[in-house]
Amino acid sequence: MKIILANPRGFCAGVNMAIESLERALEIYGEPLYVYHEIVHNRPVVERFRKKGVVFVDDIAEIPNGAVVLYSAHGVSPAIRVASVERGLRAIDATCPLVTKVHMEAIRFARDGYTIILIGHEGHDEVIGTMGEAPNHMVLVEDETHAERIELPEDAKLAFLTQTTLSVDDAERIIRVLRRRFPHIVGPSKDDICYATQNRQEAVRELVPEADAVIVLGSQNSSNSMRLAELARSNGKPAFLVDRVEEIPSEAFHGGETVLITAGASAPEDVVQSCVESLQNRYGATVESRTIREEHVSFPLPRELRLITR
Repeated sequence: MKIILANPRGFCAGVNMAIESLERALEIYGEPLYVYHEIVHNRPVVERFRKKGVVFVDDIAEIPNGAVVLYSAHGVSPAIRVASVERGLRAIDATCPLVTKVHMEAIRFARDGYTIILIGHEGHDEVIGTMGEAPNHMVLVEDETHAERIELPEDAKLAFLTQTTLSVDDAERIIRVLRRRFPHIVGPSKDDICYATQNRQEAVRELVPEADAVIVLGSQNSSNSMRLAELARSNGKPAFLVDRVEEIPSEAFHGGETVLITAGASAPEDVVQSCVESLQNRYGATVESRTIREEHVSFPLPRELRLITR
């Protein structure tokens, strides 16, 4: 077996910041510490923090009055911030700055009287938070079919935004439909899809022709990880989206394949290395690391943590 190890892969700057924020908050406040939604969409990461005393909730009402809450990397709606204040919670905002950018765009477009088409996946934490910024000005479009059918007033001022973790190719196709149907529609000055999502998709797109199969380390509820697996399959290659190597079916490989390994932006590097070691031990696999693009992005900890010295 030959392993092609894709670079870039794994943690992005936003995930690094969110995880470092939670670790720092634990040091300062101890347990129990509450997080609204999963800190990132990765099961091994969430399980590790649960063992440290972190409590993940999907309803602010589950958090005791006066407790410490950390908002996940996916962001929250203004209604959640208001509810936190009403309960006297000490809030730490670990929202990825690239998600915050989309929130600010939504606020600006709504203020200027636009109807906003948000391209994204219904029910995703990020989409819920973004739509909460301007619920009366925003409609969700999930795919090309929806984009073809959506009916809007002819005189409506229209703008579009996108979830940050979409497939670049899918988003571009949907945007083309919207621009064809609504030539006056406007969008953000820069793409909303985050650099890390684009870079990981680019690496798979370039390397997948050399592979017989693809392993994507990531969770089933991770949008950007799902997109990597879909990208591999769209290129005719079997893809396994797993949290850990143990989840790959035992009959998946016979030992003579070239396997491309990558990881979603919320998947830790230790699960990647565990996967590599397992294939080395089982099949005598050799490893070739391939770098498609360098990444040098970092985000500071939330202001709430930077101001604390104790």
